[in-house]
Amino acid sequence: MTPGPERGGRVVVGSALAVLATWSGLLALTGLVAGRRWLLVSLVAVLVVAGATGLARAATRTWWVPTAVGAFVALVGLVLRYGAPPGRPQFLPDLDAVARAWTTARQGVQVVNDSYVPMPDVRPGEMLVVIGALAVYLLVDAAVLTLRVPAVSGVALLALWIPAIVLGFPAGAAPMFWTACAYLALLAYGAAPLHAHAGRVRRICTATVTTVVLACGSLLAGPPLMDLPGWASVALPTFGDGPVGPLELSDDLDLRESLGARSGQVVLTYRVSDPSAPDGTAGADSVVAEAAVATVDPSATPAPTGEPTEPTTPAIDARLVGPLRAFTLTTFDGRLWERTDNDQLDPWDPAALLASDPRVLGTAPDPAVGSLAQVDVEVGALRERRLPVSTFPRTVAVGGDWGYDPLRDEVVGERATSDGLTYSMLVQVPTLTAQDLRGARVGRPADADLYTALPGTEHREDIAALAAQVTEDSVGPYDQALDLQTWLRSAANFTYDTRVPPARTSDAVWDFLEDRRGYCVQFATAMAMMARTLDIPSRVGVGFLPGQRTDDGEYVVTGRLAHAWPELYFDGLGWVRFEPTPASQSGPPPVWADPFSAASGAGSFTEEVPQQQQGTAPTAAATAPATVPSGVDEETTSWVPVGVSVALVLLVAGAASVAALLVRRRRRWVPTPEHAWWALRRELARLDVRWSDATSPRGVVRQVDQVVAARTGRGLAGPPRDALERLARAVERARYAPTAEVHTPEELDAWVRQVRDGVRDALTQAAAPEPARIR
Repeated sequence: MTPGPERGGRVVVGSALAVLATWSGLLALTGLVAGRRWLLVSLVAVLVVAGATGLARAATRTWWVPTAVGAFVALVGLVLRYGAPPGRPQFLPDLDAVARAWTTARQGVQVVNDSYVPMPDVRPGEMLVVIGALAVYLLVDAAVLTLRVPAVSGVALLALWIPAIVLGFPAGAAPMFWTACAYLALLAYGAAPLHAHAGRVRRICTATVTTVVLACGSLLAGPPLMDLPGWASVALPTFGDGPVGPLELSDDLDLRESLGARSGQVVLTYRVSDPSAPDGTAGADSVVAEAAVATVDPSATPAPTGEPTEPTTPAIDARLVGPLRAFTLTTFDGRLWERTDNDQLDPWDPAALLASDPRVLGTAPDPAVGSLAQVDVEVGALRERRLPVSTFPRTVAVGGDWGYDPLRDEVVGERATSDGLTYSMLVQVPTLTAQDLRGARVGRPADADLYTALPGTEHREDIAALAAQVTEDSVGPYDQALDLQTWLRSAANFTYDTRVPPARTSDAVWDFLEDRRGYCVQFATAMAMMARTLDIPSRVGVGFLPGQRTDDGEYVVTGRLAHAWPELYFDGLGWVRFEPTPASQSGPPPVWADPFSAASGAGSFTEEVPQQQQGTAPTAAATAPATVPSGVDEETTSWVPVGVSVALVLLVAGAASVAALLVRRRRRWVPTPEHAWWALRRELARLDVRWSDATSPRGVVRQVDQVVAARTGRGLAGPPRDALERLARAVERARYAPTAEVHTPEELDAWVRQVRDGVRDALTQAAAPEPARIR
């Protein structure tokens, strides 16, 4: 007679063991997937589904209902988490959410196919891991509690280990130990008598001690036995013991594709040294030197208005040299960047500069023009026909068949780079400042029509109108470019997200500007196309952000530092790099494009910007930053609908009250400066004081003061004005500084209330009628 499903208190023990066994099995994937977010999400998902199956098992005696309820709750949770529209919560699944979740799952399959080990911790890949974890738990739960054959659960747990075994990336002894313990505990649970109470404590202790002894004995005896003749003489076939292959940058960037392959392989290593130093040592070998230029890109920060300063000498390091560009892209059709190679390549003198500026091309490096930095590079797992070089003028000395493309400022080889290839550059970093760019006009590069061409999409005019709106207060092309960059980098306007929402129109740039989510390819393309609508020549550069510095002074570049950025052409200055991708992924922008360091004069905030912590950065390569406020909001709003919807399935009445409480608390809570800024904007809009998204925080201070002055006869003053300035400064530092100031929610809320009450009182007093005088 086949035993029926488990009942009574044993169910709780069995469910707990099934959860622990699944959790232990998930540790097998830690060597295959980078990061830890996927693991945390999987653990929580398994726990939620376990609760659903437990409640169903307590409410019914039908053997298949608990598994069906668990599968239903798992499906609803997956659809709500991974199928919710970008930026909007979803509490009940619909067909559109199912379609988006299906698209995310397909993207996850593509991430698995394209990724190197370790696979990046991105949402599509995370979804596949969560699906696998939930499937394994439901199978283990059914085997242990429904069919009461715990031995079969080992097959499901083994499924989590097969990828690591086949690919040759074992997770280590600890995951194996805990998985073995959990499986042996399941076997002991299944062997325990159902009704015999006599000796129950003794049997439990015996089973526990036996499990621990077997697991520890296996771990301790394994290595010695492996060394004895005859043991382990048959080896498993090897399907791979490292990354699948070398990295090659894609030169046909598709704005519709989510960020997939992000290699952790080392593609470049290089050293930066000062050629004028007696021993040729790096100028930033000391921590002090590196900290001194935390906010310096290739030039000194402009001096405050009317106060000339002594010229400063920037430290010679990777931060000064900037990113290494492999190639540029010019032609865009509304979705894809396309590239045609130049067959006419020129030889060059290794002692002469290569540059996009014809006046600099072919000249000798001159320390009077800018800082000189010696860069010695060794290629790793990179297979690229275009040599990664500095965006600044540089000499290039490399062995082999290489030619120079002066039109694109690229060094192109007959063959791709190989592991161990070395080359050197002497980089001439000009002292370019915001003032230089502000006085420059739009230039006309060769083939200028290519760099101002716009795709004939249905939203071409809409993009042009939006660019004009964002730059309506700009004076000159530099200010226009700076306003576009500032608008795109603002966390209040856009969110860095490696998942690209499904297409809604034929224009990928317009979809990005509407969805407000994307990664570096979308940010760079949007700024390049919006600049072209303003008749500023633009192109997109593709390469690598500066590497991470090791203790011995060497900089290491991995595939995760692959990046894309826009370059705009200015007369007399050539192609100038801008950085619209949010700082959490790309670091600070170049000093000439940094409004935080370029601002000066009366009314500017003069506090020093803290040092940017070098981290992994971005695109075909980005990893999640250590602190990303927008990303935290995304996770919160993504899990709240899932939790509420699961609660609706389990406890409908309770879920309604919990959801209402969460909504009321969220409306009152202003945990970050951005939240406080939007709360203030909402409060002042009720008083008919408004501003556009393109207005900077400092501009808002001036605009609010002007509106109050126009309606009352005097501007905003006293504590309300001080509170508004403090809040604006906090928002600017949160948006543009590498590390923002810490403000308590109570402090931010007090600022919002001070400004709101001050503006309201001023407007109310001005609108009050004067008392009639008795004649």
